[in-house]
Amino acid sequence: MAEGEDRNNEQPEEELAMDPVIKHPLENCWAIWFFKNDKAKDWASNLKRIAAFDTVEDFWALFNHIMPASKLAPGCDYSLFKDGVQPMWEDEKNKNGGRWLINLVKNQRSTELDKFWLETLLCMIGEAFGEYGHQICGATINIRTKGDKLGLWTQNSTDELGIVSIGKTLKERLNMNRSTMGYQAHADTMSKTGSTAKNRYVV
Repeated sequence: MAEGEDRNNEQPEEELAMDPVIKHPLENCWAIWFFKNDKAKDWASNLKRIAAFDTVEDFWALFNHIMPASKLAPGCDYSLFKDGVQPMWEDEKNKNGGRWLINLVKNQRSTELDKFWLETLLCMIGEAFGEYGHQICGATINIRTKGDKLGLWTQNSTDELGIVSIGKTLKERLNMNRSTMGYQAHADTMSKTGSTAKNRYVV
């Protein structure tokens, strides 16, 4: 075989460099939202959809690019929801649901908030809730002067078996064995008469 034919059978280095990067798909597509409390605007106008992703690599590219939740100004929120679901009670997927709520004291913002938020996101996109994963709508982190709040939203507040299972999984993943978490239905939160709504379930 001629020397020239040998060279023709070799794959050019340029072609090797152009091979696409293999990404790892997620079970669902997710969208991240940002809320900034500008009192000159109505609530919906303050809510912005930042981006959506459906692979592990795109999640990390986005998460590592945005400001950590602990660095947000008071009155700001991050939300991560299944794409197509808006982070508001009125959304069709949310209106009959509720949330597991974790109240964080001020000093936890610098010690545990970012860790809790990331672990909650990994639970969702990694489908850690098993057979009850379809119940998950999304999660929110609310930065407030008096204390921050982390919420994991589900779509059916009457599915006690599924909700309690989800709560136990989240509590274990956050290593909150010495604390309790309460689940509040959105309907109860909207109609509350005091500062807090009653818990339907506790783990």
